[in-house]
Amino acid sequence: MSEYLSVALQFSFTLFIICTFTFFISGAYLLFFKIRYANDLFKHPYLLTRSFNQYSWSIKMTIVLDYFLRISFPKSKTWVAGNANELLKHIDPQDIPTNVKWPIVGLWAGCFIGMIAMLTVWAVLIIGISK
Repeated sequence: MSEYLSVALQFSFTLFIICTFTFFISGAYLLFFKIRYANDLFKHPYLLTRSFNQYSWSIKMTIVLDYFLRISFPKSKTWVAGNANELLKHIDPQDIPTNVKWPIVGLWAGCFIGMIAMLTVWAVLIIGISK
């Protein structure tokens, strides 16, 4: 394996591990301590018919993903972020306190950046093996 591939592998693997820890720590903090407060602040339309705990994990994470998209891309009008902004248009992301924002952003940013880092690790390994 060349010197550059070795450095790329070390960097991408380290980034993947950091994202994994960020994902788990943020998710645990959010789901154990802040989810009720976040739901009270965001008032997601899905929560008008059922409580958060009555939904399956996939729908719970979809609700939290809508929170993340509203915080991160408040002006987007297209695709998934546009749908989240439409559902949560009654919320100004600037009014959400930081102690609710950071676990939501940490959970989903750790997930998305971690997926890119994992794909990079696999790509570097495949490139390194083929040489």
